[in-house]
Amino acid sequence: MEAVPAPLFAFGVIADIQYADAEDGYDFSGYRRRYYRQSLQLLRDAVEAWAAERPPLAFVLQLGDSIDGLNARGGRAVAALEQVLAALGRLPVPVHHTWGNHEFYNFSRARLAHTGLNSRPAGAAAPAGDCQAYDFSPATRFRVVVLDAYDMSVLGREPDSPRYQEALQLLREKNPNESLNSPAGLKEPQFVEFNGGFSQAQLDWFNEVLKFSDENQEKVVVMGHLPIHPGASDSVCLAWNYEDALSVIHSHRCVVCFLAGHLHDGGYCLDSHGVHHLTLEGVIETPPESNAFGTVYVYEDKMILKGRGRVSDRVMHFCKW
Repeated sequence: MEAVPAPLFAFGVIADIQYADAEDGYDFSGYRRRYYRQSLQLLRDAVEAWAAERPPLAFVLQLGDSIDGLNARGGRAVAALEQVLAALGRLPVPVHHTWGNHEFYNFSRARLAHTGLNSRPAGAAAPAGDCQAYDFSPATRFRVVVLDAYDMSVLGREPDSPRYQEALQLLREKNPNESLNSPAGLKEPQFVEFNGGFSQAQLDWFNEVLKFSDENQEKVVVMGHLPIHPGASDSVCLAWNYEDALSVIHSHRCVVCFLAGHLHDGGYCLDSHGVHHLTLEGVIETPPESNAFGTVYVYEDKMILKGRGRVSDRVMHFCKW
């Protein structure tokens, strides 16, 4: 019997934990149950499973919305975040975080930069300003890019800041509704307040990273809180300027996968350029007897996702050019 080759490395993925020390509730529609308190236990179960992996994982990707906006109302944001970070801190490997809308319901962008959710390595090359995008190389000829999907947003910034005003102007141009969180009647329904987008500076930086990876024959995995492909999301949960991010990716050959959260039902598609778009199911809407996380095993020619609970197993082959 032929031996199965060992993966080059493996990593964990999880999205939308949205922990709050609160009784179960429902989403804005009033129909979808959210298990606020139980989500912390599901995270601990995921950490226990990842810690038992042999060989050990190389890292974990936390795809945003680690705590719920409910915490801000009760002044519990710091305590909730400490509990989530304590659970993840039991892992003997790095955890890379991207920021979602619920982080910004609890903290300003400036404050988040001084919490454990700022996983950008010291001295890492990044776009100018307070953009939290960065990249790292976990293995030879592989690179991971962490994007900041709320770089262009009205969330997390002071209302008198130029970046806030720029984002608000764009949002109002695209969304005439009284509530900027309502997509009703919009031609581009992703232009709601709970979403955001990528600044031109971040897109230019992203393009340079992918250019380097092309030249060095690297394979690249990209992560961000917001999906960027309509085939892996509903029309409301996409990044504002998702097409710009897709355009950058499609102008290069190196990207093999884009990982996102935000859409709690999850989603998947293989796009026309051979890029796998995987939107992970959210922990927050996962019943206590289940879970929603996965481990990705990376090989020379593919990635294999071993899902737990609501996250399905998946084989994602790297397309040959």
